[in-house]
Amino acid sequence: MNNSNKLLLGLPKGSLQEPTLARMEKAGFRISVSSRSYVPSVDDKDLEIRLIRAQEISRYVDHGYLDCGITGFDWIRENQSDVEEIGEFRFSRATSQPSRWVLAVPEESSIRSVADLQGKTIATEVVQITRDYLAGHGVEANVEFSWGATEFKAHELVDAIVELTETGSSLRANRLRIVDTLLESTPRLIANRDAYRDPWKKKKIDTIALLLRGALEAESKVGLKLNIEEKNLSILLQKLPALRNPTISHLSMEGWVAVETVIDESVVREIIPLLKEAQAEGIIEYPLNKVVY
Repeated sequence: MNNSNKLLLGLPKGSLQEPTLARMEKAGFRISVSSRSYVPSVDDKDLEIRLIRAQEISRYVDHGYLDCGITGFDWIRENQSDVEEIGEFRFSRATSQPSRWVLAVPEESSIRSVADLQGKTIATEVVQITRDYLAGHGVEANVEFSWGATEFKAHELVDAIVELTETGSSLRANRLRIVDTLLESTPRLIANRDAYRDPWKKKKIDTIALLLRGALEAESKVGLKLNIEEKNLSILLQKLPALRNPTISHLSMEGWVAVETVIDESVVREIIPLLKEAQAEGIIEYPLNKVVY
């Protein structure tokens, strides 16, 4: 375990790198990455960061080289890592939906279910997850590790592949059909169990988790301010249930109040016209960096 007075955090290099760094910045950590270095700088004297392939982070956390790290749930399972899971954070390169490891075959294949894989050959990067899946269905098949280009291999070299997808568009473009989903995966903040028992490191890790949750929660919400005559306030709140538990304060102008609240961004376009109908004035919508409950 890293015994220094700094927290050693592993962040994923690769497809998760940019969305992870963006959320870390919203959480309050300004990280500068050099194209030639795996050791980014960060504006937090208590924190050191290493950029490591997501596939390896859970192993390094488990073994104690890293105190904590952000990686996919899939790699925790694939590496069979014994780590403390601190939180789930749904962000990715394409969507906020979980990534899926799916069993896929060519469109013309006769394979329709996992049972049809008996004695077949499967190519994948997640060998352990695939073997566990087959064992759970009582199927014996040859699972070989693939460095990539599995879509091509499905047509010429193997009977099926297990591949990662978010939308399925790449598989469809390569004339592949999804047979089943083996695992859904989202990014997780994990910690070394010994490090998490250290009071200082536990507090630091929990703080990172709190700020990341706040940053993610803010992505789908906006702040809303408005002024309204106090006599119209009850009507406004009855008409607009989305404005639950707003902050209300009196203005210097007699009989007027200011209302401030946080709402889902998706309903703003419906709410603002209704606010005008309720005779609200000075309506301001503003973005949020964090929402912490």
